[in-house]
Amino acid sequence: MNPSATVRDPGRREFLRQGAGLGVLALLPGALGAAGPAPTAAPGGFSPYEAGNRAQLFVDDFLIAASARVSRTAHLATKHPGNPLVVADQPWERAVQMYGDVLYDDEERRFKMWYIADTGELYDQRYNTCYATSPDGIRWEKPLPGTVPSRTGAPTNVVMRSVELPSVFKDPAEPDPARRYKAICWIDGGPDRGALTMVSPDGVRWSRCSPGRIFECSDVVTGFHDRVRGRYVALAKDFAELRGNRRRVFKVSTSEDFVHWTDPQPALYPDLRDDAGSLGRIERVRGLLCGLPDDPQAMRTEFYGAGFYPAESATLVFPWIFTINRNNTTTSSSNEGSIEVHLGVTRDLRTWERPFRASCLPLGGAGDWDEGMVMTQGRAFRVGDEIRLYYSGFPYLHGHNQPGGGIGLARWPLDRFVSVDGPEAGGTLTTIPLTFAGDRLELNAAVAAGGALTVEPVDLLGRPLPGFGPSEPVEGDALRHAVRWRHGQIGRLQGRPVCLRFNLRRAQLFTFAFRGGAAAAG
Repeated sequence: MNPSATVRDPGRREFLRQGAGLGVLALLPGALGAAGPAPTAAPGGFSPYEAGNRAQLFVDDFLIAASARVSRTAHLATKHPGNPLVVADQPWERAVQMYGDVLYDDEERRFKMWYIADTGELYDQRYNTCYATSPDGIRWEKPLPGTVPSRTGAPTNVVMRSVELPSVFKDPAEPDPARRYKAICWIDGGPDRGALTMVSPDGVRWSRCSPGRIFECSDVVTGFHDRVRGRYVALAKDFAELRGNRRRVFKVSTSEDFVHWTDPQPALYPDLRDDAGSLGRIERVRGLLCGLPDDPQAMRTEFYGAGFYPAESATLVFPWIFTINRNNTTTSSSNEGSIEVHLGVTRDLRTWERPFRASCLPLGGAGDWDEGMVMTQGRAFRVGDEIRLYYSGFPYLHGHNQPGGGIGLARWPLDRFVSVDGPEAGGTLTTIPLTFAGDRLELNAAVAAGGALTVEPVDLLGRPLPGFGPSEPVEGDALRHAVRWRHGQIGRLQGRPVCLRFNLRRAQLFTFAFRGGAAAAG
């Protein structure tokens, strides 16, 4: 624990009143809950790569040893047509924001949301964490009363006083019922103002866990529970001098017991490629800048926050890209600019890569509720065969506070973040040497009419393995294509270092996974 003083971002946005209007929306099809078995443990060595029975994503180049005539495509999230799903529609809410988290409670079979509201003068601090529930993650209810009384005694749904950005997770294996729910959060008030941890038996009655600040940081911190590595992970905002400007950056800290945390280490820092794209991102929101000119010396990219998605074989990160066009000296905000969400990945919580420097959750169009800024929940999660990411949207830019905004939902089909694409003429991709657990191979892939996708196990020099050759062609669009060979059974190669050669023609490959068998989890 670091007791030194924290630094609050001088450019932090203020909330303003926003309109009401929560529509009644249809239930999403499919089963609810984080379906699927827990993945096997993370690999302990480096080569061969232990793929185990975990779904392998192509978000980065890690798995690719060689390729020819294939490309990779990052796929945008689909926004729910009823967005925003949550708005300021209660007497105590001047504005609401997804400065928090959402999860699905398997035991209670309900979605739960911890979000931030500007509660005006009802509490010592204007911004407090509120609580909402939903049967489907679309239609949200704000139960009364909350567990934190207001100054006037008026009922609210506030459950954490002066708390912002609670990253909440429920731990059914926790032996102490009073610590069943855990949260990494920022507390904006009191002598321990900063990054803290809290615990709760039910998600609504919260108490302090850490005796003081868990580490030094500025006013944004998000986190998640990494069940594969058996540790808690937090990304914390800090500041650094980079290329002539003081910038918002992010560092990573971890804990095995939720009490003792490592000193934060560098994770997400804007690079030259980020800065080179700044003007293009500013141009997309030019109409919201109210005629304020660009300042080439001040124009830059920073990181404002981040969300996570712990996939089976890697941790995806959703950094909030803050693009600044000028330093503002005429308002309380120090910067002008937009915030959008990109996609990155880490496989070891040390190296963080962002191969695609474009939004994966696009800003809305002119006049939309989310055309100026979007920011995510702490952790995306799986519901049946889709990935859900709740987010805040605003119709204005940082430094241009206006009414409007709310909380919406973005979705991807299961693990369909990035695909390897084979053209009409066909292409190939060969993996690094790997070992696996299981007796069958499944592909998350979409094959167009007239296309085909085959897989061939090869040795470490790329030579065909006896008794295999290319698989039978995979056709159509499915999250779990079963791969078959006319002769050899893939299970007999279990535990042996091999490479996989994918042949793609008019096909998109998102993931591959070895499943089943005595060695598989679940």
